Amino acid sequence: MLPIPAEELNGSGTLGPYWTFYRAVAAEQLSRWLPESPSTVLDLSGGRGRWSAQAARAGHRVLEVVDFRRTVEGQALHDASKVRQVRADDLRFLPDESMDAVLAEERAMSVELMAESAMDDVARVLRPGGRALVCVDSLVLGMAILAEQNYWAHLRQTDEVMLVPWPDGSITRCFSSGQLRELLTGAGLEVEWIRPRTVLSPSTVDHVLASDSRALTWLVNTELEAHPDDDDTVGIHLVASARRV
Repeated sequence: MLPIPAEELNGSGTLGPYWTFYRAVAAEQLSRWLPESPSTVLDLSGGRGRWSAQAARAGHRVLEVVDFRRTVEGQALHDASKVRQVRADDLRFLPDESMDAVLAEERAMSVELMAESAMDDVARVLRPGGRALVCVDSLVLGMAILAEQNYWAHLRQTDEVMLVPWPDGSITRCFSSGQLRELLTGAGLEVEWIRPRTVLSPSTVDHVLASDSRALTWLVNTELEAHPDDDDTVGIHLVASARRV
């Protein structure tokens, strides 16, 4: 059974309360993760501006790479007071140890099929002590999409890379918590934690918010106070924090 119906996975379906909750969790998670003092942050999350804007509001200087390993059609570059946009498909233009933090949200390392190369770039530009926040598609999501498309022969847990075709023709790379840990440590980073982005189900979230729309903050805090470390049996996305030693 799909953890979330396939038509809902891009956030455009009927599960409005759940996606409101999901985005609130992601925003609060980033708020807690960002450096306490003003820092230089690299955003590889797809050029949509949401993550860069939040980091800038928190007082950080942000370099947002618009086309990191993918194309964003028709988007003009802009420089704001604390957010500078550049168009690049790799990080060769950045010197070593030039960033305090790197955001790879919006499934950036799942869209990038050569994630090892991309993560090596991330580790290179991080200063010692700098941190990376990485979001990827989980095996739960990958197997759900394969089941939706009747690819039953592919539904088995292995240590192999899982590349999953989406109905729109794109391909996503899905990770177990162990594979995500290997991706990070293979680039020389020290893993601080790995967890599902959310463990609360859409039905639970919908029920609670339908009873009391003011319960969103309580739900978000409940989610973030849970400690499902390395649990890849729930959740459509995994999130990890890692540090360059």
